[in-house]
Amino acid sequence: MADIQVKEKQESTPSVEQTTPGRTFMPAVDIFETERDITLIADMPGVSPDHLDIDLRENTLTLVGDVAASESADEADVLREYETGKYFRQFTLSEVIDQGKIDAKLNDGVLRLSLPKVEKAKPRKISVQPG
Repeated sequence: MADIQVKEKQESTPSVEQTTPGRTFMPAVDIFETERDITLIADMPGVSPDHLDIDLRENTLTLVGDVAASESADEADVLREYETGKYFRQFTLSEVIDQGKIDAKLNDGVLRLSLPKVEKAKPRKISVQPG
Protein backbone atom coordinates (compact mmCIF):
# COMPACT_ATOMS: atom_id res chain seq x y z
CA MET A 1 0.00 0.00 0.00
CA ALA A 2 1.39 3.39 -1.01
CA ASP A 3 1.52 6.31 1.36
CA ILE A 4 -0.73 9.21 0.44
CA GLN A 5 1.09 12.52 0.32
CA VAL A 6 -0.97 15.63 1.01
CA LYS A 7 0.08 18.72 -0.89
CA GLU A 8 -0.34 21.84 1.22
CA LYS A 9 -1.64 25.05 -0.30
CA GLN A 10 1.23 26.99 -1.77
CA GLU A 11 1.27 30.61 -0.68
CA SER A 12 2.39 32.94 -3.43
CA THR A 13 4.16 36.22 -3.32
CA PRO A 14 2.61 38.42 -6.00
CA SER A 15 5.05 40.37 -8.15
CA VAL A 16 3.04 43.54 -7.54
CA GLU A 17 2.02 45.15 -4.29
CA GLN A 18 -1.47 44.22 -3.10
CA THR A 19 -4.08 46.81 -2.23
CA THR A 20 -6.10 44.44 -0.03
CA PRO A 21 -4.89 42.67 3.12
CA GLY A 22 -4.74 38.89 3.45
CA ARG A 23 -2.91 35.87 2.19
CA THR A 24 -2.58 34.97 -1.47
CA PHE A 25 -2.34 31.39 -2.70
CA MET A 26 -1.28 29.92 -6.02
CA PRO A 27 -3.95 27.49 -7.26
CA ALA A 28 -2.68 24.10 -8.36
CA VAL A 29 -3.23 23.55 -12.09
CA ASP A 30 -3.21 20.73 -14.61
CA ILE A 31 -2.75 21.55 -18.30
CA PHE A 32 -3.65 19.19 -21.15
CA GLU A 33 -3.13 19.69 -24.89
CA THR A 34 -4.71 18.20 -28.00
CA GLU A 35 -4.34 19.17 -31.65
CA ARG A 36 -7.36 21.50 -31.33
CA ASP A 37 -7.08 23.06 -27.88
CA ILE A 38 -5.38 23.43 -24.51
CA THR A 39 -7.34 22.73 -21.32
CA LEU A 40 -6.33 24.32 -18.04
CA ILE A 41 -7.84 23.01 -14.79
CA ALA A 42 -7.26 25.06 -11.62
CA ASP A 43 -8.24 24.08 -8.07
CA MET A 44 -9.82 27.08 -6.34
CA PRO A 45 -11.90 25.65 -3.45
CA GLY A 46 -14.35 28.06 -1.90
CA VAL A 47 -14.39 30.42 -4.89
CA SER A 48 -17.81 31.18 -6.37
CA PRO A 49 -18.35 32.42 -9.94
CA ASP A 50 -19.16 35.94 -8.72
CA HIS A 51 -15.82 36.08 -6.83
CA LEU A 52 -13.69 34.88 -9.76
CA ASP A 53 -12.06 37.24 -12.23
CA ILE A 54 -10.42 36.00 -15.40
CA ASP A 55 -8.62 38.73 -17.28
CA LEU A 56 -6.82 38.56 -20.62
CA ARG A 57 -4.73 41.44 -21.85
CA GLU A 58 -1.51 41.61 -23.85
CA ASN A 59 -1.32 37.78 -24.04
CA THR A 60 -1.35 37.45 -20.23
CA LEU A 61 -4.14 35.36 -18.72
CA THR A 62 -4.75 36.27 -15.05
CA LEU A 63 -6.87 34.25 -12.62
CA VAL A 64 -7.98 35.91 -9.36
CA GLY A 65 -10.40 34.28 -6.94
CA ASP A 66 -11.51 35.49 -3.53
CA VAL A 67 -12.61 33.22 -0.68
CA ALA A 68 -14.38 34.70 2.31
CA ALA A 69 -13.79 33.30 5.78
CA SER A 70 -16.43 30.74 6.70
CA GLU A 71 -17.01 31.79 10.32
CA SER A 72 -19.54 34.41 11.26
CA ALA A 73 -18.80 37.54 13.29
CA ASP A 74 -19.87 35.92 16.61
CA GLU A 75 -17.69 32.81 16.16
CA ALA A 76 -14.09 32.42 17.28
CA ASP A 77 -11.50 30.05 15.78
CA VAL A 78 -10.87 26.88 17.76
CA LEU A 79 -8.88 25.04 15.09
CA ARG A 80 -8.11 26.25 11.58
CA GLU A 81 -6.52 23.88 9.06
CA TYR A 82 -8.10 25.38 5.95
CA GLU A 83 -6.51 28.73 5.11
CA THR A 84 -8.63 31.28 3.30
CA GLY A 85 -7.53 34.18 1.18
CA LYS A 86 -7.12 35.06 -2.46
CA TYR A 87 -6.01 32.85 -5.34
CA PHE A 88 -3.75 34.43 -7.96
CA ARG A 89 -2.03 32.92 -11.01
CA GLN A 90 -0.86 34.25 -14.36
CA PHE A 91 -0.04 32.55 -17.65
CA THR A 92 1.45 33.88 -20.87
CA LEU A 93 -0.47 32.76 -23.95
CA SER A 94 1.13 32.25 -27.32
CA GLU A 95 -0.26 33.28 -30.68
CA VAL A 96 -1.61 29.75 -31.26
CA ILE A 97 -4.53 30.43 -28.87
CA ASP A 98 -7.73 31.85 -30.37
CA GLN A 99 -8.27 34.34 -27.54
CA GLY A 100 -11.79 35.26 -28.64
CA LYS A 101 -13.05 31.70 -28.13
CA ILE A 102 -11.75 30.97 -24.61
CA ASP A 103 -14.44 29.29 -22.47
CA ALA A 104 -14.50 29.10 -18.66
CA LYS A 105 -16.56 26.90 -16.33
CA LEU A 106 -16.42 26.75 -12.52
CA ASN A 107 -17.87 23.69 -10.79
CA ASP A 108 -17.37 22.85 -7.09
CA GLY A 109 -14.22 24.99 -6.84
CA VAL A 110 -12.62 23.57 -9.99
CA LEU A 111 -12.08 26.03 -12.84
CA ARG A 112 -11.91 24.53 -16.33
CA LEU A 113 -10.64 26.80 -19.09
CA SER A 114 -10.81 25.70 -22.70
CA LEU A 115 -8.25 27.51 -24.82
CA PRO A 116 -8.95 26.69 -28.50
CA LYS A 117 -6.06 26.92 -30.93
CA VAL A 118 -6.21 29.14 -34.00
CA GLU A 119 -7.21 27.18 -37.08
CA LYS A 120 -4.30 26.68 -39.42
CA ALA A 121 -4.59 28.02 -42.92
CA LYS A 122 -5.97 25.21 -45.03
CA PRO A 123 -4.36 24.51 -48.39
CA ARG A 124 -6.61 25.36 -51.29
CA LYS A 125 -6.39 25.52 -55.05
CA ILE A 126 -6.56 29.05 -56.41
CA SER A 127 -8.17 29.33 -59.78
CA VAL A 128 -6.71 31.72 -62.33
CA GLN A 129 -9.09 33.89 -64.34
CA PRO A 130 -8.17 35.20 -67.77
CA GLY A 131 -7.61 38.91 -68.07
